[in-house]
Formats: sequence, structure tokens, C-alpha cells
Amino acid sequence: MKLLVVSGRSGSGKSVALRVLEDLGYYCVDNIPVNLLPTLATTVMGQYERVAVSIDVRNLPQDPDELADILSYLPRKLDLTILYLDADHASLIKRFSETRRLHPLSHQAMSLDEAISREQQLLDPISSRADLYIDTTELNVHQLAEQLRERILGQKTGRLVMLFESFGFKYGIPKDADFVFDARFLPNPHWEPELKPLTGLDQPVKDYLASQAVVAKYTWQINSFISSWLPHLERNNRSYLTIAIGCTGGQHRSVYIAESLAESYRNQREDVQIRHRELVRHHGH
Repeated sequence: MKLLVVSGRSGSGKSVALRVLEDLGYYCVDNIPVNLLPTLATTVMGQYERVAVSIDVRNLPQDPDELADILSYLPRKLDLTILYLDADHASLIKRFSETRRLHPLSHQAMSLDEAISREQQLLDPISSRADLYIDTTELNVHQLAEQLRERILGQKTGRLVMLFESFGFKYGIPKDADFVFDARFLPNPHWEPELKPLTGLDQPVKDYLASQAVVAKYTWQINSFISSWLPHLERNNRSYLTIAIGCTGGQHRSVYIAESLAESYRNQREDVQIRHRELVRHHGH
């Protein structure tokens, strides 16, 4: 049985996630106290193939170490994935003020601002164990639903899903990255007037970067680094491996390298995904 534990701060999109999971055929249980997890898992084990459980800050054990103990009581035959959703502080405050919902910690006489910060500390034992981390700051409901479907359905075989993500350093490093490679020192198509408006998906940019020996060498070395450690990472029982490639704006170099790397793994593996963060943000690709 697959058990997916969904957690995250209030306002990060947990209820959206559960709706998506229900559509994907998961039996969903909303807000269960963590110490009931082993009992629930054992009870539904024969009946359902896929179960999703959401856990919020109210349902965590008082003692953070207790969480590790509870998770270790789960039946051995279980395939456990922890999905953690989060968004930046300002977005969470904005979402709360728009919906006028009460924050779960607000009864403890603290401001919304304090409650959101406190919640992050309380959820740390679960966020630090997350297999899959999705930052929903820039996502609307539909984009979050789409990204969840992609990531959850992408994991068909119980094998490791590899995600190659391009990004621009000037917009911040992706929080879900396991490895980050910096491509800012490579020749920049941005300074070639005819290439500037294009992206790393366009043929003229690909030709320009492919003709640079330093680009080929860097891509090859990232590839050989990943290939060397991939067997170890797979044995580590993780579900996802996110390799982020960044350049200044996330338009040309990082896109080209992420595509080249994804391409070289697609020939050998099924579960290879690609995401161009800034292209989605600026062009809707």
C-alpha cells in the first residue's frame, strides 16, 4: 500500500492537494492525529492500494522526537511518501487575510504573523523528513493541482523520479532542490541581440551553446556526477531527486543544460521530469 502523508503550514494548499489525490484514486483522511497513523495504516491496509492523510500543526505530538518513533511503527510493507507544501511568509499572510479564516494557532493569543512563524518551527520535524517539497508561493490552485498530478503520477514504478529544474538566481534558488549547479559563468546568449528574446528551447540558442566547448564539458561533468551517485541515492529509498541548474535569468543557459541532461536520462529511465521555473513564470510554457 502507498501511504502519502500531506503536511505543511496552514494556507499552503493542503486541502487542494487532498482534492487532487482523491481524483487520482487515493482514499483520503483529513487531519488525523499522528499517533493514530499506525492504527489507520494497519486498518486500511487490505482495503485500499493508495491512502493519503493530511496532518496539520494541531495533530503533531508535543515532543518532536515522538514523530520519528510513530513513523517507525508503520507496517514494513508500506510505501511511505511525505509531501510537504509551503509558501513564503507574505503569501501565507495574504491568503489568510483574503479568506478571513482563523489560523489554527490563533487561540494562543499570538498575532497571525507570529502564528505563521511558530507553525514553521512546530512542523520542522515533518518538513525535514519530506520526500517531496512543493513551494506554492507562485502557484494558483490550478497550477498546484497540475504540478501535484505530474509529480504523483510521474512516480509510476516505485523507482526514483528525477526532476531537472532550470531557474534564475535573481528569483531565488528552488527550495526543493537536492543539488544546485551554477551556470552563470558560461557564455551568455543574453548579450547576443538576436538571441536575447529567445529561450534555451529555441534552436538558435541551442546551436550557440552547443558550439561552446565549456558548455559541453560542464554538462558532461554534471552528468557524470549524477550518474556516479544515482545508484547510492536509489538505495537510499528516496522517491524524488531534484537537480536544479541556475543561470542569471533562467531563460537560456540553465534551460538548455536542464534539457540536455533530461534528454540523456530519458533514454535509460522512465521517470524523468523537467520543469523550467522562469519560463512557466514569465511565458506560461
